[in-house]
Amino acid sequence: MKELVGMGLEEQESCGTRGRRALTINTTPKKKEEEDEEVERLTEPLSPAARLFHQPSFNCHIVSIMGMSKRIDVDTVKAGLEETLVRHPRFSSVLVSDGSGDGKERWLRTKVVIDSHIVAPNLEVDTCAASSPDELVEQYVSSLTTTTLPLSRPLWDFHILNLRTSEAEAVAVLRVHHSLGDGVSLISLLLACTRKTSDPTSLPSLPESRRRPTARSGGGGSRLLPAFVASAWMVLLLVWRTLVDVLLFVATSTFLKDTVTPLKGKDGVQFRRKRIVHRSLSFDDIRVVKNAVGCTVNEVFVGLTSAALSRYLGRRYGEIDDTAEDKSTFPANVRLRTTVLVNIRPNSGIHELAAMMEGHGGARWGNRIGYTILRFPIVKFEDPLDYIRKGTETAKRKKNSLEAIFTYASGALIVKLFGIKAAASLCHTMLRNTTVSFSNVAGPTEEIGFYGHPLVYIAPTVYGHPHAVTLHFQSYMNKIKLVLAVDESTVPDPNRLLDDFVESLKLTKDAIVKNSS
Repeated sequence: MKELVGMGLEEQESCGTRGRRALTINTTPKKKEEEDEEVERLTEPLSPAARLFHQPSFNCHIVSIMGMSKRIDVDTVKAGLEETLVRHPRFSSVLVSDGSGDGKERWLRTKVVIDSHIVAPNLEVDTCAASSPDELVEQYVSSLTTTTLPLSRPLWDFHILNLRTSEAEAVAVLRVHHSLGDGVSLISLLLACTRKTSDPTSLPSLPESRRRPTARSGGGGSRLLPAFVASAWMVLLLVWRTLVDVLLFVATSTFLKDTVTPLKGKDGVQFRRKRIVHRSLSFDDIRVVKNAVGCTVNEVFVGLTSAALSRYLGRRYGEIDDTAEDKSTFPANVRLRTTVLVNIRPNSGIHELAAMMEGHGGARWGNRIGYTILRFPIVKFEDPLDYIRKGTETAKRKKNSLEAIFTYASGALIVKLFGIKAAASLCHTMLRNTTVSFSNVAGPTEEIGFYGHPLVYIAPTVYGHPHAVTLHFQSYMNKIKLVLAVDESTVPDPNRLLDDFVESLKLTKDAIVKNSS
């Protein structure tokens, strides 16, 4: 696939000091105050998290694959990007340094040359080592994971693949450096560039987050004491769980490692090529499971992942027949955990982001993320619903903890006291000692168009971090797109892992039907 990497990607280079432009400031006494004021207006310092994502071991890029229901008009997309994304401060800034070597990088506003960010290769199945358009698109996206965005221009590009696949008439790929923002903010920004196909003037509708109903006490002084006791108990429980999570986090960042399984990546996995595959799941099936167990959609994802990973590992360890009396052949007490990135800053809505790109108001932006560590039970349950119940228990437990806030605050403190390299080393060890990355993002509830091109699916993921397996769930209309980004030397059969998710969901739904009858 070297020929694919070369199609419009000749300028790609390593995201280190090479290509970084030095910010030169004239400091003559007469004009120093005026020039300092101008520099402050045009530049903004990088946040600690943004600096982290530029370290060699964390050179992370977010990739969002979008299937379209019609061929993509390149000129229309260019015009649309210039009216929206290019107007965003991060997407119209380059990374600069003052040349002192002390890590004082800043974002500098610049003029965006849109043609430098658009890549529209002429792909033909017959001329490449691919048996189908789907495989060719997969190879092309995989080739992107071997390159990095050059620092000589704003850190994003947009690839247009006018090739008909089994799911779409054309495919577009938006690649963004993770230092520009966290995943949730960037997906929200992408959606702010879209409009409803039913009403081209309206922004997409996102599902409302609903909290579980809480018990309410009625009036009367006799109930004040029980309410106070319950509140005090909840505070103590929050403190205790946070303390436990913090101790486990510190242990993971130093010595506590996951069990070495066929899903565990080897050293240097962040530098290796990733294969990105995806599969659509029915949102109706997810809702059936959610309603039957009485949990949230996210908790269903946690339980479903536990079931699928257990199924996959069982097969990799030699369990072929699921109906055999022998429960499993994988080791007992397998420790397999995920590192979940949590957005600490309240996420700006797509309306605020759309207004920002139009020059009205200033939505919150940036990388303010903490980490939380979640364990996936690797077991063989007779009842498929037990995976969902266990996942619900695990996810609820993590919600009653301040682990993510602690990790964000401690990370910022480490950067301040010991520097970005120390923080990067600590985060790298923590990720290396866990096994997978896991996330999910809620998408629009009805069909949307990207500059007049109706979207069939959205499949985001990330590469450049030290995990061999990255799992992402993205909802859109009545589907859930499950996206896997894997190191093939670790997971040579990612489509079989996708099959395990599909089969686990089917078995869970069948168990619900059986129990109800």
